[in-house]
Amino acid sequence: MDCYQLFRLVVVVSCALVSVMITSFPETSLVFGLSQRTPCEFDAIFNFGDSNSDTGGLSAAFGQAPPPNGETYFHAPAGRYSDGRLVIDFIGFVWQELMPTEESFSRALYTFDIGQNDLTAGYFLNMSIDQVRAYVPDLLDQFTTIIKYIYGEGGRSFWIHNTGPVGCLPYIMDRLLITAAQVDKAGCASPFNEVAQFFNIRLKEAMAQLRKDLPLASITYVDVYSVKYFLISKASKHGFELPLVACCGHGGKYNYNRHMGCGSKIMKNGKQILLGRSCKDPSVRINWDGVHYTEAANKWVFDRIVDGSYSDPPMPLKMACHWVAN
Repeated sequence: MDCYQLFRLVVVVSCALVSVMITSFPETSLVFGLSQRTPCEFDAIFNFGDSNSDTGGLSAAFGQAPPPNGETYFHAPAGRYSDGRLVIDFIGFVWQELMPTEESFSRALYTFDIGQNDLTAGYFLNMSIDQVRAYVPDLLDQFTTIIKYIYGEGGRSFWIHNTGPVGCLPYIMDRLLITAAQVDKAGCASPFNEVAQFFNIRLKEAMAQLRKDLPLASITYVDVYSVKYFLISKASKHGFELPLVACCGHGGKYNYNRHMGCGSKIMKNGKQILLGRSCKDPSVRINWDGVHYTEAANKWVFDRIVDGSYSDPPMPLKMACHWVAN
C-alpha cells in the first residue's frame, strides 16, 4: 500500500493531509511489559492530521502558504501554517532523517493529530453544540476503522494526540456567537472547549478498546489538550503574552479577519501592500494566525509531551513502539 492510498483513507476522518517525517534505524521488536524497555528504532514516521501537523500537503494541493509563514525557522514559507516548526517537526527531529523503503510501513511510527477541523466544521455549518457532540461517536468509529486498516497493513506503533482547546482559538472567538457567561477565566469559550473535552474522553475510550482489539499494537494517547490549555491559561508565567490574540493577522479584538488573514495583501495605487503582518516577536506569542500555533508554542507543547507525562499509558516518545498488556 502506498502513501497515497493511506492519504485517501485518512481524508474520510478529518479532511486530513498527509505529512511524512522520515527517520531511519534497524527494525525493533515489541517488548512484553515495561521492565525491559529499550528506545525504539523507527524507519519512518507517517503523520496524519489537519493543518496543525501538516508539513506541506495543503500547500502542495492548493498553493504555498504565503509569507510571513516560516519566517522564524525556515526564513521562508515551508508548507507549514506557522512561523516555524510544528510539533510533528520536533517529533521527527528525535531521530535521524532518511527516505523510507517499501518495508518501512511495518517499522514506522504512525502519528495522528485530529479533531479540530472535525468539530469546528460543524459550527461553521450552523450546527448547534449538541448536534456537533452527537456526531462524535460516528467520527471516532471512522477513525478506529482507519487505525485497524493500517494495523492490517502491518502498522504497529501509534502516537495519537487528542484535540486542543478549540474554544481558545481566535478564529472561533471571532466568528462564533459567544456570550459573556460562556467565557471562562482564561478568556476562552467554554461550550466549545467542553465539546472538545467530550471528544477527547471518547477518543481515549476508543483507544483503550483498540488496545484490546489489536493485541500487537502499541497505542499511545497523548493529552495535548491539557498542555495547550495550561499554556494559554498561564501564558505570562511561562514567558508568553496575549494568548488569545493572533500574532499574524489584520485587525479586530483577536487580530483575526477571515477575509484578510496572515500574509494577505491588497493593491493600492498600483502596488501590493501586505496587511496580514507578523507581530514583532513571535517567540513570546502562542497563536500564530488565529487557527494555528507559533513555533515557540509548538516547542513548549512538545517539551512537555515527549517524556510521556501526558500520555496514556505514560510512555515517552522514544518508547512508543512498546505496548502494555491489558
